[in-house]
Amino acid sequence: MKLKVYADRMSQPSRAVIIFCKVNGIDYEEIKVHISKGQHLTPEFAEINPMKQLPAIADGRFKLFESHAILIYLACAFPGVADHWYPADVFKRSKIHSVLDWHHSNLRRGAAPYVFNTTIAPILGRPLNPQAAAEAEIILYSSLSKLESFWLKGNGRFLLGGNQPSIADLSLVCELMQLEVLDEKDRTRLLGPHKKVQQWIENTRNATNPHFDEVHRVIMLAKERQQHQRLKAAKNEGGSNMKKPLVSRM
Repeated sequence: MKLKVYADRMSQPSRAVIIFCKVNGIDYEEIKVHISKGQHLTPEFAEINPMKQLPAIADGRFKLFESHAILIYLACAFPGVADHWYPADVFKRSKIHSVLDWHHSNLRRGAAPYVFNTTIAPILGRPLNPQAAAEAEIILYSSLSKLESFWLKGNGRFLLGGNQPSIADLSLVCELMQLEVLDEKDRTRLLGPHKKVQQWIENTRNATNPHFDEVHRVIMLAKERQQHQRLKAAKNEGGSNMKKPLVSRM
């Protein structure tokens, strides 16, 4: 029975799982669950994942959620997956676990709420929350600094000094790709000082293409829509300023 992957490509962890399957030739059926339509909150989806979050998988009668657990399972359960994704060496494997645990308690706590509260919320009918965005930005910037100075130290092209990507690289890079939807000045302000992080993103992209670009196409389209809306808003604001009556100083 074919592996089923329940995903929304706007979801960072969903993209990581889909790219992993594609890169490693894992035969799967992608079942789209649209977060914007609340499809992840339905009783039907709760049968797959009682936590009502994405991604989730069903491999026959075996069901699993949480992206890190899914990536580990896929790396172990399917033949032909290269060892560098989730090495058999227990020491290397444990290091990957340390990065994945750090990801959820640091980078994800910064990136996801920052993007949501500066950009995505209105798309889902929610108000922007500047205070939550400011708090998330502190965590995000600290996490980027840790990536730059610690997780990417050494001469390797990937996390932990590796010369080939692991599931940790894929998971964390997909997290940061959501920054593409930000205003360009904002994105540059956040990523600009972190040259190693920028190069690592590009290295992981190159190592997993063409699948990386194909799966992230949804993010690039969202980026284009956001840019169009910003330009439109700027034009409208400029036009409204032009129409304001001049106040006499006499």
